[in-house]
Amino acid sequence: MTPDTVVFDIGAVLVDWRPELAWADDLGLEGARAFLDRIGFEKLNFACDAGASFADASRQIADPEDAARLAQYVDRYPLTVANKITGTWDILFDLKARGYAVHAITNWSAETWPRGLSVHPELAEVFGTTVVSGQVGVVKPSVEIYRLLCDLAEVMPEHCVFIDDGLHNCLGAKAAGMDAIHFTGSDALSGALKERGLL
Repeated sequence: MTPDTVVFDIGAVLVDWRPELAWADDLGLEGARAFLDRIGFEKLNFACDAGASFADASRQIADPEDAARLAQYVDRYPLTVANKITGTWDILFDLKARGYAVHAITNWSAETWPRGLSVHPELAEVFGTTVVSGQVGVVKPSVEIYRLLCDLAEVMPEHCVFIDDGLHNCLGAKAAGMDAIHFTGSDALSGALKERGLL
């Protein structure tokens, strides 16, 4: 079956997310990366993607200075998502012009999502349906989040092709009944969509 619905991840697919840029002016890029590693940012951020607050995350950090620094993250968030991945946007608009339904599933904190929209307001307009993990309390790669998208968009999973930079998230989509493309770059994505007859 040729899919007629394309579901995009957003971070690292449409928007270049670089959390270290929130503190690069203070610490330098290497210092900011060392800070993120030291506090276990990836794990804390995933919890916030699932619905926790960054205030909660800050309280889990023993060092007061590091805790105070993480508490700055929501206000500084726009610095981390300044740039689009333009090739993927070109593909998205091409798909829409061809009449395909386009939706999104993103692991994104409910606190930082509005800050992201302030930088890229088109994210609020371009998709038929957007599922933001922090707003629904479910994260990829849980099968539940893909099924939620299908319910909200009124589409069958076998009609969908899902695009994500995380292989584990692609596997979650496949477990939910979708086709999936592991995003490694816009050129490869274009080729994969052509193979499926979508471009």
